Amino acid sequence: MTAAIPAQAQTAAEAALDLANMLDGAGGGVSGDAYLSALENAAAAGQPMAMWQLGTMYENGEGVAKDPAKAFGYFAQIANQHADAAPRGVESDIVAQSFVKMGDYYRLGVPDAGIPADIERSHALLLHAATYFGDADAQYRVGLLYLQDEGLGVNPLQSARWFSLAARKGHCLAQARLGDLLFNGMDGIEAQPIEGLMWLNLSHERCLGTADQAQVDELLTRASSMARPEDRANAAALAESIAPQFADF
Repeated sequence: MTAAIPAQAQTAAEAALDLANMLDGAGGGVSGDAYLSALENAAAAGQPMAMWQLGTMYENGEGVAKDPAKAFGYFAQIANQHADAAPRGVESDIVAQSFVKMGDYYRLGVPDAGIPADIERSHALLLHAATYFGDADAQYRVGLLYLQDEGLGVNPLQSARWFSLAARKGHCLAQARLGDLLFNGMDGIEAQPIEGLMWLNLSHERCLGTADQAQVDELLTRASSMARPEDRANAAALAESIAPQFADF
């Protein structure tokens, strides 16, 4: 397989079944045991897509019993074997997201796998995904870390920089947090209400119907209630004019 899997397009179990059908040529009607076996064989042969699907299945308990240790193992295989893969390669999304997953596991630790929490390693893995692979979700998370004392230390300018990188790739939560920072201003960042509202409006449209909609709408509602009518109108017009730039994300 050479095409990267869109993580939100289907459940891990559905994607695993599709992959198993392609791997064994069955074309449909594959039993759970058969497609799990096909995935395991493909993973053993070094196929990142198969490792990713197995990792997400064991992480979420989809089609298999939930097993964080096994999930960690598959994500670790991808990260270890493909850390230097081409950042714009066909499987770069899977590799980058494996680094993000690994970062999450090291942040909390994986007792079942004998992995203790390691915040510094968690941050290093996340930064690799954000810098080398340019992964939007990783960049958003780095932006959050620059707003936390226990993260990378409070640095609003760095936070805004990382949010901006992710926002320009269509990441709706990054757009919302960037908009909130710009609207309100913070140490080293002068308040820019029109640009801030523009990003909040863009985020509102991109997050519609997702689990993130409520928190985005809360930020937009709060900012809109404080903004001047002319600023709200200008921001809405700007958001409408640049929204097509994000249509392909």
